Amino acid sequence: MDTQSASSADWPEPIEVLNEDSDCEIVLICEHAANHIPAEYDRLGVTEADLERHIAWDVGAAAVTRGLAETLGAPAFLGTYSRLLVDLNRPFGCLSSMPVRSEATSIPGNVDLTEAEFQRRRERVFDPFHDRITARLDARDAAGLPTRIVAIHSFTPVYLGVARPWHVGILFDQSADFAEATMAALAQDPALVVGANVPYVIDRDEDYAIPVFGTDRGNPAILVEIRNDLISDAAGIADWTRRMTRVLQDVSTQ
Repeated sequence: MDTQSASSADWPEPIEVLNEDSDCEIVLICEHAANHIPAEYDRLGVTEADLERHIAWDVGAAAVTRGLAETLGAPAFLGTYSRLLVDLNRPFGCLSSMPVRSEATSIPGNVDLTEAEFQRRRERVFDPFHDRITARLDARDAAGLPTRIVAIHSFTPVYLGVARPWHVGILFDQSADFAEATMAALAQDPALVVGANVPYVIDRDEDYAIPVFGTDRGNPAILVEIRNDLISDAAGIADWTRRMTRVLQDVSTQ
């Protein structure tokens, strides 16, 4: 299928957009919202079970993002393809952009990709996703609307055999004030273990949304990492949607 081919169930539009015209200052981004891989790729050689794991998407992140879009009335931009096909939160072409190995799992369908295949994934998925967000941020700037970027992700309780103690991490680059206010609001619940720049850190060579849509544009920006066992069912998703709604509303008034 070339870049001119019509969208279909197997090749959906690369971005789901909610409340695009909202003037809410929070702009939600969920790059790892879906685990879809078009059938022609034969799951890139991984199993059906692998597609349900963190290597293919961020479990629970899409549902929390949609919930926050509703409760906050905020614009939200969600990816519709698996991060294994192309990772929307990586600079295009970096080693983790189309990984040949994720955690301890080999991804055979990403081995020895041709330049034509690189470009296909860029034109079909990566560029349209980021172009849509860029256009909306440009329009917000032109209208004088303040913008705070909030990217919603999830992480595994255990990574390569090492347990992770945090319930939630707030990642940031230049937006320490926004991050610290968010962490302070979360920490009002003494049962929560909240961390700064855990379980990952923002790195321009390995991250996209926070450096590009946040730092480069002068927008306060944070990435929220919720442990995925906490948002793996309807009750957990509802709980964290309520929690993050309250936190982001509190921070937005400061």
